[in-house]
Amino acid sequence: MAIIDVIVKLTNWFWSWPILIALVGGGIIIGVRIRWIQITKFPFIAKQTFGKMFSSDVGGEGSVSPFAAASAALASSIGAANIVVAPSIIFVAGPGAIFWMWVVAIIGSGTKFAEIILGIKYRGKNSDGEYIGGPAYTFKNGIGGSLGKVMGFLVSFFFMIEILPSITLQTISAAGPLENLGFSRLVSAIVIAVLVVLVAYGGIKRIASVTEKMVPIMAGIYIFMGLIIIIMNIGQLPGALALIFKSAFSPQAIAGGTAGGAFLAMVKAGAARGCYSNEAGMGSAPYAHATAITDHPARQGMWGVFEVVADTLIVCTISVLLVLVTGQHNNPENIDVAVERAFNSTFGQVGTAVIALCLFLFVLSTIIVIVFYAEKQGEYLFGTFVGKVVRFIACAMVILGGFVSFKNAGVFLDFTLGLVVFVNMVGMIMLSGQLTEITDDFFKNPKYYPGAKEK
Repeated sequence: MAIIDVIVKLTNWFWSWPILIALVGGGIIIGVRIRWIQITKFPFIAKQTFGKMFSSDVGGEGSVSPFAAASAALASSIGAANIVVAPSIIFVAGPGAIFWMWVVAIIGSGTKFAEIILGIKYRGKNSDGEYIGGPAYTFKNGIGGSLGKVMGFLVSFFFMIEILPSITLQTISAAGPLENLGFSRLVSAIVIAVLVVLVAYGGIKRIASVTEKMVPIMAGIYIFMGLIIIIMNIGQLPGALALIFKSAFSPQAIAGGTAGGAFLAMVKAGAARGCYSNEAGMGSAPYAHATAITDHPARQGMWGVFEVVADTLIVCTISVLLVLVTGQHNNPENIDVAVERAFNSTFGQVGTAVIALCLFLFVLSTIIVIVFYAEKQGEYLFGTFVGKVVRFIACAMVILGGFVSFKNAGVFLDFTLGLVVFVNMVGMIMLSGQLTEITDDFFKNPKYYPGAKEK
């Protein structure tokens, strides 16, 4: 128990100042390097992403379409955290933390853009002829030398040992809705494992093909039903938004202790929950995006902005507004089921069924993609054969979810994930000088960006 206590304290400290500085400070440095295109060029980015989700008009080299790659990355980030974890910050740090989650998400969308463009720049092919890339390859080839190899090894190794047990935890979460339908957890885990194997063993093309259909449907159902609840409680919406903005700048109203301490608690909670939700700064997305067909790294990078907007600024925002407009934030005992209570209070058992379906699909899609991520870490560290062995182990971790509870595993996962984020952000800052060149090559070239001036 003493060791667990030490890890808990170390993890809490690591996810406060070190990660806050890395995510926000590093994100600001990156924002300056890319000239804040996630804000200044957002209308164009929206047209190139939201406006072309189902377009087949792509050029360049790669294995899957730009949207398919983005869907795979988005399937990993849109999960139970969007329904359970994001609203929980209202109870933990107050409604004002939502505002800071938005701010960090806007900063983080630039970080994700940067991760992807460097992932495309330094991608390559494995012995099976498949496109591969990600932070490990970026640091090894971009930073170079012994330091680049060490950082590539560390970010890949930490990510792999974080992914494998997290697959079991995700399986336990996905099994919940099936258990409510009368299936035992073991049977639920087997059903999930079969579905995961059928998709994951088809490689990135099958994964992308499934997720590009699955993500719009599952997100669409949740967004549509959530908006209905918000519209039905529209009279409470102005007050909910006012509470978020007022609390964001008057922390003493929502927390004990000093105002400064409460303010920092809000910002840290917003940053941490945002990272957990949209994975900006984690470096996971480039493993999927490195497979995309694209004519320029910056064009694919815009899908990173799309992912953060869809994940945090849309889905997470709907979740927190549901909690606020239905008054569930006044019931702290419902911290883990606040959104479910909001759905249930509006639609009764139908609402409960919808949330169960969304949770199952959200978590299932996450498991499918992180099995792929686990394989790619094994492949980078030890070669393609070991990567396939790791894929098998990852699928076996799904079955394990039918037997174990993994008590205290969350603390270990938080710690290892923090190491991934820290190493990744340090590497991104070291390579940030390249971001301006790549960004300008796109946005100052009329071949790619219509608003550019002819030289």
